[in-house]
Amino acid sequence: MNIKTHDGTANFVPGTVLDIHHISADQLAQLGMEEIAFVKPVMTDAGEAFAIHAADGTPIAIAASANLAAAAIIQNDMVPTLVH
Repeated sequence: MNIKTHDGTANFVPGTVLDIHHISADQLAQLGMEEIAFVKPVMTDAGEAFAIHAADGTPIAIAASANLAAAAIIQNDMVPTLVH
C-alpha cells in the first residue's frame, strides 16, 4: 500500500507504526482497506439483507444473512466487522 506524505509517496510496510497526526483523512480511510470489511444490515426491495463494505465504505456485495456475509469476507482473506 502506498501512503502519500506531505513530501511525496512512501511505501507502507505492514507492522510499521504511523503517526496518524500527519496523514490525511483519505489516507487514514485507506489503512486496512484490503484486510477489513464491514457488514451492515440494510433493507432491500426483497427485505432485510446484509451489505458488505470495504474499510473505506465502498460497497462490495449484499448477502442474505450476516453469517453468509462474514463467510464471504473470510473466504476473501479479510476480517469481518459488524456495524450496528
